[in-house]
Amino acid sequence: MIEYRDSQALDPAEVARVFEASGINRPTQDLPRIARMFANSNIVISAWDGARLIGVCRALTDYSYCCYLSDLAVDAAYQNRGVGRELIRRTRSIIGDEVSLVLLSSSGAMAYYPRLGFTLADNAYVIRRKR
Repeated sequence: MIEYRDSQALDPAEVARVFEASGINRPTQDLPRIARMFANSNIVISAWDGARLIGVCRALTDYSYCCYLSDLAVDAAYQNRGVGRELIRRTRSIIGDEVSLVLLSSSGAMAYYPRLGFTLADNAYVIRRKR
């Protein structure tokens, strides 16, 4: 049985392992950066199989109008079991109905997000990070 935890402090090495196991592209060799990413997020929800971290969701929000879902990663061994869907459901429960949930999808996940109720936006702009 998968357990979900809200605001649990996470080991950056374990988060990096989940990122790598999920296929998401993140700076997994830079553990201090991973630690900062999670320390400075408003919402962090994690999924656990016993003592093993198997999924993470990280978001930044004003709790009033907009929430940016920055990371959603589930270990590939646990994908297609509803873990990602539950992480997003819990995020939406925290932010409420007045807040838009926005994300940038990798090309490989473009078909996934519409199944969870996301609609494709054609009015977004990005200044890409240098590293």
